[in-house]
Amino acid sequence: MSSYQAQEFLFQRIKELLPPHISLVDAVAEVLHISSDSAYRRIRGETPVVLDEVKELCLHYKISLDQLLDVKSSSVLFQNIRVNTHNYSYETYLTDLLQQVEYVNSFIQKEIIYRTKDIPIFHNFYFRPLIAFRYFFWMKSIIQKPEFANREFELNCISPEIEELSKALVRAYTKVPSVEIWNTECINSVITQIEFYKDSGHFSSSADIKTVYESLEQTFLHLKNQAEYGCKFMPDENPDTKKNNFKFFYNRVVLGDNTIMAVTGRVKTAFLNYDVLNYMMTRDESFCEPCYQDLQNLMKKSTLISQTSEKQRNIFFGIMLAKIEDRKRNL
Repeated sequence: MSSYQAQEFLFQRIKELLPPHISLVDAVAEVLHISSDSAYRRIRGETPVVLDEVKELCLHYKISLDQLLDVKSSSVLFQNIRVNTHNYSYETYLTDLLQQVEYVNSFIQKEIIYRTKDIPIFHNFYFRPLIAFRYFFWMKSIIQKPEFANREFELNCISPEIEELSKALVRAYTKVPSVEIWNTECINSVITQIEFYKDSGHFSSSADIKTVYESLEQTFLHLKNQAEYGCKFMPDENPDTKKNNFKFFYNRVVLGDNTIMAVTGRVKTAFLNYDVLNYMMTRDESFCEPCYQDLQNLMKKSTLISQTSEKQRNIFFGIMLAKIEDRKRNL
């Protein structure tokens, strides 16, 4: 690839990544701290971009330099997002996720594909007791914040700000067309977490355990309703006012991992979840395109149970709800 072609490719790639309402010229000028005229000249190829400018643009828009220069390599550039107790708080984590979802939703053509081995993070945030339990578990057992070390779980452990951020995130997700690929093992991790806390004496009362299970049950009943209508909506919303934007697949073929693919126009972004809360993301085409095709193939081998296949939908959600009911009986 010639230097001119590489420069042309760089700006074409940036244009694809920008929401429709943002000007390429304005975006480039802002990142490089140059005038609009100078940005125009670089975009047209009249002024070559220097290495420092390429670096700034690639870092800002998370573009692989190997891909830009057409370097054949098995390496893939990922951005790592990791929650910790020092400089990246849970509140910041939720805010960043919300911004990611809103960014996807700013495009005319968009879709999120979610292959999951756990309950997708968005579906933890419909009801306050489950929001509280997940937050407390993550803070105490995953991030291991010192102030949670000797605390017992209580339903009032979350602040109004955390609750509102959580619900804002799921509200934003309901607006984005999405495909979710589930199997009947997806509920196991949250049940294991609740049972571990129960057996370890981390609940302040047995009533709280029952309340958390009832909230989990409500979540799956709400998910069943969304699958039946084929659209996403909050528990207090009327599904008849919503557009069809939800495809729910019952996967009995493979127990996958937590992989999210965001498709915005011609650009694909892959998010790989690890260590419960943390994730890595990349827009590298050599990684994202095969990943996208794998997801498409898995859909073909799975059963679509949203708006159709009522019998299979009842079987799937019957299995999930029976697991919750079994635990409630044993309290």
